[in-house]
Amino acid sequence: MRTLLLGAALAAVGTPVSAQEDFPLKSILLMVPQAAGGSTDTLARTIGQRLADALGVTVVAENRAGANGIIGTEAAAKAAPSGATLLVAGTAIMAVNPSIYPKLPYDPVRQFTPVAVFGYSTSVLIAHPSVPVKTIADLIRLAKARPGSIRYASAGIGSSPHLAAELFRQMAGVDILHIPYKGSTPGVTATVSGETDVMFTGVASAVQLIKAGRLRALSINGPKRSPALPGVPTAGESGLPGFEADFWIGMFAPAGTPRPIVARLNTEVNRIIAGEAMRERFRDIGVEPVTMTPEQFGDLLARDTERWARATRNAGLKGE
Repeated sequence: MRTLLLGAALAAVGTPVSAQEDFPLKSILLMVPQAAGGSTDTLARTIGQRLADALGVTVVAENRAGANGIIGTEAAAKAAPSGATLLVAGTAIMAVNPSIYPKLPYDPVRQFTPVAVFGYSTSVLIAHPSVPVKTIADLIRLAKARPGSIRYASAGIGSSPHLAAELFRQMAGVDILHIPYKGSTPGVTATVSGETDVMFTGVASAVQLIKAGRLRALSINGPKRSPALPGVPTAGESGLPGFEADFWIGMFAPAGTPRPIVARLNTEVNRIIAGEAMRERFRDIGVEPVTMTPEQFGDLLARDTERWARATRNAGLKGE
């Protein structure tokens, strides 16, 4: 699904001519390898709109979900290294997939150049209102009383929601049933309908449904409460000390993209994120804003790739 975030005509009205002359491209495609409506998609569109303003270009977001982000990410890896196609993806797709899928058709290190981090998305544990639990401690008790009967949704094997649930399963010592979907949004929809019982998902994916009473929030799975859901306690506060599951989201370019373009994109994205209005917007959707240089982002990718390789190996996670 493609959505025009901001056309060049609008950008020309509110953007200095120098910005248009300085940047060598007229349009940018943001490839989002996940379904619309999740944290990654929300951030891509939020940043993309302002990036269009800053650069005086047309920015289009395209959702190409499937196979735990592999389909869209492979397409971005094969794009011309001009800066005209960029990938917006998170920890699971770039740092976890390599250790899960032996025949992964893209290499996050060799085929991509880190551009900029957007922030860390904290997960929330949600439940269908019919499930007789109000806290993460309640869920642990119920899961131990009914081993194998609690169904949890994920965005696919090795996705952030799956990794969070696997970590929960290990730390809580419970047996819960994994039901994978093709993206976070379908997983949330399944939990809303009662097709599944619970799910770990980004706050952005569920906050409105929680506020509307269609889902119940059991815990925020980060070091502190989310400003978007201040009344929801952390997992540590409500029954599982030490449990945290938050993941970064950022922007990548195909390897070989000219360094000046990468540097300019990094500068503009960091400037956008540093704005107080944007930081408030991030916090409203449960994302902690972060700025890094491309080199720092590359170091983060390397560290997380190694960390999650150990975690997935210990958990025995393997994709096809």
